[in-house]
Amino acid sequence: MFSNTLKQILNPKHTLVQLAEEMPWHEFDLHYQHLYSETGMPGKPIRLMVGLIILKQLKNLSDEEVVKQWVQNPYFQYFCGESEFRWNAPCDPSDITHFRNRIGKDGFDKILEVSINIQPEANKPRSKKQMTKAVVLDTTAQEKNITYPTDVKLDKKIIESCQKIAREEDLELRQSYKRTVKKLMLAQRFAHHPKNKMKAAKAKRKLHTIAGRLVRELERKLSKQAMPTYFQRLAIYRRVLTQRKQDKNKIYSLHEPEVVCIAKGKVAKRFEFGSKVSVATSKDGNIILGVVNFTGNPHDSRTIEETLKKVELLTKSKVEEAIVDRGYRWKKQINGTQIILPDPLKQDATNYQKRKMRTNFRRRAAIEPVIGHMKHTYRMKRNYLKGVQGDVINAVMAAAAFNFKRWLNQKLKNVSGFILNLLPDCKNISTPDTYKLVSC
Repeated sequence: MFSNTLKQILNPKHTLVQLAEEMPWHEFDLHYQHLYSETGMPGKPIRLMVGLIILKQLKNLSDEEVVKQWVQNPYFQYFCGESEFRWNAPCDPSDITHFRNRIGKDGFDKILEVSINIQPEANKPRSKKQMTKAVVLDTTAQEKNITYPTDVKLDKKIIESCQKIAREEDLELRQSYKRTVKKLMLAQRFAHHPKNKMKAAKAKRKLHTIAGRLVRELERKLSKQAMPTYFQRLAIYRRVLTQRKQDKNKIYSLHEPEVVCIAKGKVAKRFEFGSKVSVATSKDGNIILGVVNFTGNPHDSRTIEETLKKVELLTKSKVEEAIVDRGYRWKKQINGTQIILPDPLKQDATNYQKRKMRTNFRRRAAIEPVIGHMKHTYRMKRNYLKGVQGDVINAVMAAAAFNFKRWLNQKLKNVSGFILNLLPDCKNISTPDTYKLVSC
């Protein structure tokens, strides 16, 4: 029976084929081999799992969708190391989640490091030194996949959670409040209408009272054996019920208590609920050299040191200059790295100094569209991964996907430029109007 391998069938000029040939897959095997055991059921191939994670972020797909696309797309299969076309799924979508938890933050830093080292600038010592000599820093908010928090929503979720705990532990509550909560939630509709304000406020207070009553009842009735299981959840419920409008470090989500409120100050979106991410790019070329996710909402100036350490760890070179905006004020130098802010120059500044400063801050603005692509194209606009580790992983993989896409675009540009150079001058060709090349 005659059969062709994927390498013989696929287009060798396709960008995914070229990226598969360029990727140092052996580095992933060496870096992750200590996470696997020689006994027990063998795990999925490392190249398969790393390839699926890269394709998921590169194509902006979910875990379930990237597995479906893998079955249909031979280029996906070749990128993940298959030699022949397969009709069945390579793994269960949950295996991608298990692999993420297995390799952890350090494992994803390795993928980002490879995405940096694969760039043409990183392969030449002189250009690599220039690439890391000056970096551009900026911060952004990575939104978590939570609903907009309100007191009524949180109280209702606490009530439902308490009722669920009671069912699991076979506890009999004094009252279920099933019909009462439904009526109170209906009273919340159109709460800002002048005729409904008093009625809605009364329903809101009643929901708050019921939530507190159920939490206290569970604390009384739970056995000593069951209490440690629910102690942390009940502590979060108590914090939510006691927090006030002007409090700091408030809880905005019961299942993601680490979420913070980051003020944007923009008309379209005043607040974002998630985590703060610091991004470092090269001054020339817009290669993402480092990404750090921060818990809480630190001032921008307090994110510089950790971001520079991450850049130096991934690139193995010292950063001499960091170009930032006015949000990073109060810092001039950190560990030998000069922090350049758009401060007014002295009166005796030369024209060269003025021109250099103007050029630096025009280049600094180039990081804004990079962050925009990370958010809208590479899944950082809304983070669906769980916990603080999920915040870190999603931000790092968005940066790695941006770098891989940059490499693919350069390859595509080089191929198209080579083809155009082979064509004769269009102006010297006399052809009918219907056959004239529009690009000429």
